[in-house]
Amino acid sequence: MKKIINSIIVLTLLAVLFLAACGSAPSNDSAAEGDSINVLTSTTFLADITQNVAGDRLTVDSLLPIGADPHAYQAAPADVAKISESELLILNGVEYEHFIESLLENAGGERIIVEATTGLEVRQIEEHEGEDHAAEAESAEGHDHEAGDPHMWLDPNLVITYVENIRKGLSEADPAGAETYKVNADAYIAQLKDLNKWIVTQVNSIPADRRLLVTNHEAMGYFAERYGFEVTGSVIPSFSSNAAPSAQEIAGLIDEIKKLGAPAIFLDTADNNVLAQQIADETGVMIVDDLHLESLTDGAPAPTYIDMMKHNVSKITEALK
Repeated sequence: MKKIINSIIVLTLLAVLFLAACGSAPSNDSAAEGDSINVLTSTTFLADITQNVAGDRLTVDSLLPIGADPHAYQAAPADVAKISESELLILNGVEYEHFIESLLENAGGERIIVEATTGLEVRQIEEHEGEDHAAEAESAEGHDHEAGDPHMWLDPNLVITYVENIRKGLSEADPAGAETYKVNADAYIAQLKDLNKWIVTQVNSIPADRRLLVTNHEAMGYFAERYGFEVTGSVIPSFSSNAAPSAQEIAGLIDEIKKLGAPAIFLDTADNNVLAQQIADETGVMIVDDLHLESLTDGAPAPTYIDMMKHNVSKITEALK
């Protein structure tokens, strides 16, 4: 009888240990499984957008460091290693990441690649700016965004499509987290809609005849179309900040600013302001050179995409009121 009781006790203990082990094993929905997926984006603002969709399930890294201008970025050997380790690579698309093709070839391996702009209609450079601009941009930089204007993220309404494309990519890479990504995406889309309402309110405080934008390069077309601005000209008449304008184009922009009375020239912090300063000296307009159009910042004023947009809109509003 004693042997039978001992056997029962042993079996009971084994059952308890087995159940405890099963209970401690991570489920398919655990954050630990998501963390095993290496997600890389091309830029810091894409990393932030993606992180909002991923939530606490995984950590997202950016290939380009804070402050880097993708138009002029020179890839480093470490970039190949980062890409080779990635399982999901998220790009803006529309030839924004002109440097990525050779990196992908050298990195090898397989990964899911998502272009956040998939499904969006792309702006083309205006015909009157013509083939001369494209040729100059191509000779100066070796690329000229032939696919069109890649700066869609400067309209938060278009970023909603970014979020949906990113959500699909994350769900493909990590099917167990699909529901989490959907919930997070819906919450972030609500924030983007609130951001759009806030921008509309800010822009409404600018007199209609002063909603004129002169920029360093052709970056704010989508923003202008959405919120009722007129882009009266760009120091560099190209979608790339690394192209080179002719003397005739500079003179034409000076005449346009004088004719329309544009109050300011808007530059990204990474832009070279030499030509803009020359134009400002000729026209008397102010230079606003602390926008963040291509990269987030390490801390204030633009640590997130939404903060970046609010900072830029505040600067534009202050200058044009």
